Amino acid sequence: MDALVQAMLNSDRRALARLLTAVENKREGADTALAALFPRTGRAWIIGVTGAPGTGKSSLVNALAKTFRAAGKTVGIVAVDPTSPFSGGAIMGDRIRMRDLAGDRGVFIRSMATRGSLGGLARATRDVIRVLDAAGFEIIFVETVGAGQSEVDIARAAQTTIVVEAPGLGDDVQAIKAGILEIADVLVVNKADRPGADNTARALKAMLEMGHPTARADLIAHHGRLLPVENLAGPTDAPLWIPPVVSTIAPENSGIGDLVSALEAHRRYLIETQALDGLERQHIEIELHDRLQAELMARLLKAVSGEVFADVIHRIQTRELAPQSAVDMILSLHNQSC
Repeated sequence: MDALVQAMLNSDRRALARLLTAVENKREGADTALAALFPRTGRAWIIGVTGAPGTGKSSLVNALAKTFRAAGKTVGIVAVDPTSPFSGGAIMGDRIRMRDLAGDRGVFIRSMATRGSLGGLARATRDVIRVLDAAGFEIIFVETVGAGQSEVDIARAAQTTIVVEAPGLGDDVQAIKAGILEIADVLVVNKADRPGADNTARALKAMLEMGHPTARADLIAHHGRLLPVENLAGPTDAPLWIPPVVSTIAPENSGIGDLVSALEAHRRYLIETQALDGLERQHIEIELHDRLQAELMARLLKAVSGEVFADVIHRIQTRELAPQSAVDMILSLHNQSC
């Protein structure tokens, strides 16, 4: 694994691919490799792209990647695809829409399956992002599954979140239900050549004007939370970021320049208001909770036998034991075994 890490740092793309596979599958030595690479991370600009299926997320990422490459930036792309709950398989179809990037050594595309993880990302997505960051990619796009209203995890991993809408995919209430006012840093109305695109853009702007907490000068709305300004280590008079609404037609490259300008403006906002450090602390806190929860659950399942779980399930089904009482009993058994 050490040789694989060193080869990756020497720009060996095959070594990078093999290391990403090891990280995604949690092979022996993967955690050690991640620990060795961690000091080299924290330099990439992580841009999340989410939205409902059919909004054109992959085509948009393709157009953005080409624009950033033309500006001399290296680009990593993590495309998360859904795993079938029935077969357990996944179709990695996003590369088909990004074939324009094939052969460009300044671009690396990694497709990965959710493997049952909810929230639009896979469990290993953060680690995959860190490997690409350590490999020297300056901009990393993370495209989520596109499952709809539950896709909030991307806002806990990205520094800038793009929410993509398209005309004809739902009414104004649906947009509010999807939580776009809470997780979007930039809103995109893609497929803007379709009928109703102007109405969709106007509706989004109207919702932003109604829903944005501009009256709360002591708070900053960012990624689904109202955060006290002092927690972001920024000045108390820092202006609020109001997500711009940009219309695009990705295959024609229409509006992509405006979108890049909006993304760069958000990046400058995070730096100038000193919010970037606070945002990273928030992401680390959430990640620690997630990792602790997963690790403690794994240790619990390892310490308590399957027969005990089967017996508890039976007792709950026969109404002999309430679910919370069962949890208390299992935790008590685990403590006794420690």
